[in-house]
Amino acid sequence: MRFLVAPSGFKESLDACAVADAIAAGIHRVVPGAVVDKVPLVDGGEGSAKALAEATGGTLIPALVTGPIGAPVPSHFALLGGPGPRTAVVEMAAAAGLRLVPKGHRDPASTTTYGVGELIKAALDLGVDRILVGCGDSGTSDGGAGALQALGARITDEHGRDISRGGAALIGAGAIDLSEVDPRLDKAEITVACNPHNVLCGDRGVARVFGPQKGATPGQVEQLAAALDNWAGLLGGDVATIPGGGASGGLGAGLHALGATLVPRFDVILDHSDLDARLPYADLVITAEGAIDGQTPHGKVPAEVARRAKKHGKPVIALAGTIGADARVNHDVGIDAYTSIIAAPVELDTAIARTAELLTDATERTLRLVLVGASLT
Repeated sequence: MRFLVAPSGFKESLDACAVADAIAAGIHRVVPGAVVDKVPLVDGGEGSAKALAEATGGTLIPALVTGPIGAPVPSHFALLGGPGPRTAVVEMAAAAGLRLVPKGHRDPASTTTYGVGELIKAALDLGVDRILVGCGDSGTSDGGAGALQALGARITDEHGRDISRGGAALIGAGAIDLSEVDPRLDKAEITVACNPHNVLCGDRGVARVFGPQKGATPGQVEQLAAALDNWAGLLGGDVATIPGGGASGGLGAGLHALGATLVPRFDVILDHSDLDARLPYADLVITAEGAIDGQTPHGKVPAEVARRAKKHGKPVIALAGTIGADARVNHDVGIDAYTSIIAAPVELDTAIARTAELLTDATERTLRLVLVGASLT
């Protein structure tokens, strides 16, 4: 039997490579001689720079930047190997990810993407031709304003004073001046790999959909929504509703104002993976992510894997830490079955610490059920 294991990482727990290893261990408990083809996937979020550097024979470059709550944090970006233009991968989560926001400080009204702009400048210092900005796992909702400030933009209030950092400050923004933005951006191609389902404003805008996940209270959600509406008016054009503009708390919209191209993340990131070439040889595809719910079909790894697997008629099973509301819609995009890795009530911190063990055990249980079913046909 041949298995293709193509998971995402589990946020704040395991990266995609570790998840793939844990699933493979469960498969081999049941089918010791199985061929397991591991294709750990990233979506532009946490771990993307490292994964793409490894996939292309590139290098990971360390950097010290301003973190999401304003304190310095160790960060990094990647220089890709291989032919083609000299390309850097800036993973926004490495500078402004939710993991970098202590649980007692999770307030997207005040967190900033300033460090993302600093990473972009560090990449420009190395003379790259292209910068791929990966969006995902953010702890911010500042519309990319912090990144623009780091790159030289001035954002001022009605009195001409620079506004402070953080999404809430955008409610008082009255003007944006891009005249002093780093001129090297005119010579480098900036591509933002983002979820095209995420928009900046409106009922499905980033503040309302993702603000609560980042620690925003109901009152702060509405405050951020109003601030981002004001920000969209300053940036102009169609940034309020452009696909991907709401990526990473609106970072997509902010970088779009500097001329960046917003591209569906899997169209870019899977170019560095040979997933499509390996799917035809699999008997069963197993994918995984921290949660399977009604949002999964809207740009999440398991749904993308399933869509591609179905082009080859392959069955797909998804493993998840939690099964959320409206998860059944995932059957419509090609996930044939899904299950939680949690077998009994457990504290969240304990589950996070034991994710590898839980994944391996769940894979074993699931595969034994699959083989029983196969014996009845």
